[in-house]
Amino acid sequence: MNPIFSPPLYKQRQQFVIDFVKENKPRKVIDLGCGECSLLKKLRFHREIEHLVGVDINGAKIKKEMHELAPVSTDYLQPGYEQLCVEVYQGSVTRRDARLRGFDLVTSIELIEHLTLADVEHFSAVVFGYMTPVTAIVSTPNSEFNPLLPGLSGFRHSDHKFEWSRAEFRSWALKVCSGYGYEVEFTGVGEAPQDQQHSVGFCSQIGVFQRLEGRDRCRASLSDDEEDVFSYTLLYCINYPSLRDNNILRRAVVSEVLYWAEQIKNRWMEEKTGKKNDAFTLCQTEGRMEELHLEPHMEMEEKHTEELTSPVQHCWRALPDNEGPEGDEVLWTNSSNRCVSVPLAVLWSFCPKVGELSGSLGNLRHLLMDEPAVKLSQDGSSVLVKYQEQDQEEEAEDLEDSNYAECSHSAEQEEDWEV
Repeated sequence: MNPIFSPPLYKQRQQFVIDFVKENKPRKVIDLGCGECSLLKKLRFHREIEHLVGVDINGAKIKKEMHELAPVSTDYLQPGYEQLCVEVYQGSVTRRDARLRGFDLVTSIELIEHLTLADVEHFSAVVFGYMTPVTAIVSTPNSEFNPLLPGLSGFRHSDHKFEWSRAEFRSWALKVCSGYGYEVEFTGVGEAPQDQQHSVGFCSQIGVFQRLEGRDRCRASLSDDEEDVFSYTLLYCINYPSLRDNNILRRAVVSEVLYWAEQIKNRWMEEKTGKKNDAFTLCQTEGRMEELHLEPHMEMEEKHTEELTSPVQHCWRALPDNEGPEGDEVLWTNSSNRCVSVPLAVLWSFCPKVGELSGSLGNLRHLLMDEPAVKLSQDGSSVLVKYQEQDQEEEAEDLEDSNYAECSHSAEQEEDWEV
């Protein structure tokens, strides 16, 4: 049946929903009869959705595929500000569950034809009378199209209890609208040959139901005396990483601060000593080449269009007037600590990602407080970065200790072998 359509009919149905989501940007979406979660797997990448739910009566089918709804590695490496919670339930669409109320969009793709006509009435009452979504998309086979499907006799699937004509589907949809306060628009996917489009319609007919204004207030008043029902079984739940999670935000800020503090320290050392630090030049990817005095032959990636002058050249501008610099010595802290002090004001002002993540200088300081990976000055105004020469000396000492331990271990082995 599907080979006569390109793309296949099931993909056209899913694309219809995806196009609706792109245009209308619903935040809370439910897919009834989610089956193998194929539509959910596509919708999770549309990050305007904050809450994505699937429901199916076949728990075994859900369990085979539900773990593919988990975040991918890039979601953890580069979390965004968007939130997304994905849940999958086992349950019947003819039964109520209070957790599925108040959603923006409910989809029922090729589902109702698997229900008995009595259960279709329960379905209508649950979806439109109890869940009352802002929008519902319902698709079902169009029986008038069946004669055009090669090799088909009877229903399109052995589990179908009925297949409606366009008039029958329209009759049911209008009854739903009058009973529950909706309006409907009819469309479909899977076009017939051009000379038969008017006579047979779409292969899959679709009704897009929109809740009428004021219906939400009516539902709220009617539901005050109702007791919440939880009839579904939660099989899977995952929260995607988001910068709205304070722990994730803190890790992102710390990572950016450590990176940029090291780059600023390296450039300051380069300007102070006159020695070129190739490691810094290779790592530096933001800002304008001429303003940061980078080699002209280096290929730079321009991530920001705004003017960005060298943060080293402007360190003193971020400090109070009474802490004015004597030359560029403002970066030094206690010489016995062998550290370079990089003011937080500089990091916040001249490193775009740091400023974007933290929001304010005060919030940046708060996020870095009590963070083991970041060493702050006593007054909390600067990040302290170890001076390079001290690091090299410590590495040399560690290397000597490591070599000594290795030699001692080898000697012990030789003695054992001789014995």
